[in-house]
Order: sequence, then C-alpha cells, then structure tokens
Amino acid sequence: MNVEEIREYALSKEDVEEGFPFGEMTLVFKTNGKIFLLMALDEQPLRFNVKCDPEKAEELRENHSSILPGYHMNKKHWNTVLVDGSLPRKLLKEMIDDSYVLVRPKKRKV
Repeated sequence: MNVEEIREYALSKEDVEEGFPFGEMTLVFKTNGKIFLLMALDEQPLRFNVKCDPEKAEELRENHSSILPGYHMNKKHWNTVLVDGSLPRKLLKEMIDDSYVLVRPKKRKV
C-alpha cells in the first residue's frame, strides 16, 4: 500500500476526518475527535502508527520485524508499522480497522 491507498482506506470509514495537527509531514486521521492513524509522509519506507490491543500489539511485534512499538506514542497501546512490502495488504488493513474500532465510541444499548 502507498500513502494514497492508506489515505483512501482510512477516509472510507464512517465519520473520519484528516488533518495536520502535528505539522505538514504527519497526516492524522480521527474519528469523533480521537486519533486512530498517524502517517509519516517524510519517511522511507512509509510508516504509520495505529492503536492496538496491548496483547495483540506485542504478538504482532514478535512475529513481524516491520511492526515496532509506537514511535512517540504509548508503546503499550500503539504500534508503528513500516510499509516496506514485508506485510500483506490484508494485515495492514486489519491493523487500521482494529485501531479505528478501538477509538470509536461504543454504541449504547437502548
């Protein structure tokens, strides 16, 4: 995946906005005011940060050398993902999906 594919995928989700609150080189995606994806536009290879369940975050890091503790983030809850071609597209999307679900407000039961 490249920058534009990741951007389009993130924006295809419900109630997502993008912006540059940390400067012009870090594209940030939020849902309901909460960050679920940050993408470093000036890095090669491309990299992004996503929120992750702590146990799953550790498991992903143990199994994939291109998944690291979240850079400039809470390392227990965030991973930095290097988009270097070593990870399947399906896994990249899954990590974005998981992050989105983790920060979305839960629907209240009526």
